[in-house]
Amino acid sequence: MAYVDGFVASVATARRAEFVEHAQSMAKLFKEFGAISVVDCWGDDVPPGKLTSFPLAVQCKPDETVVFGWVTWPSREVRDEAWKKVMADQRMQSAGVPPFDGKRMIFGGFEMVSAL
Repeated sequence: MAYVDGFVASVATARRAEFVEHAQSMAKLFKEFGAISVVDCWGDDVPPGKLTSFPLAVQCKPDETVVFGWVTWPSREVRDEAWKKVMADQRMQSAGVPPFDGKRMIFGGFEMVSAL
């Protein structure tokens, strides 16, 4: 079964175009190194919570928007090898600072157990 890397972050709303450009360049790298698909989403209906919520999880500020995305890989092994290649790639090294605070990003890898 496939493997998925997922993330949630917050991006300054005024930097949407910069985020989209960054996401598209990263998607090209991931696909080049074996990703099946890459999806990046801009928050549209992401309510704040009192106990848990996407905005709380990433400490979203009033002038920021929550983003959510995932990369689907054929397997964890392909993903692990791809990440090594992505991190060593010159394009990644020259990409500069991403348009979000990586310290407030939540990410992780997930074994897919169901998909319709």
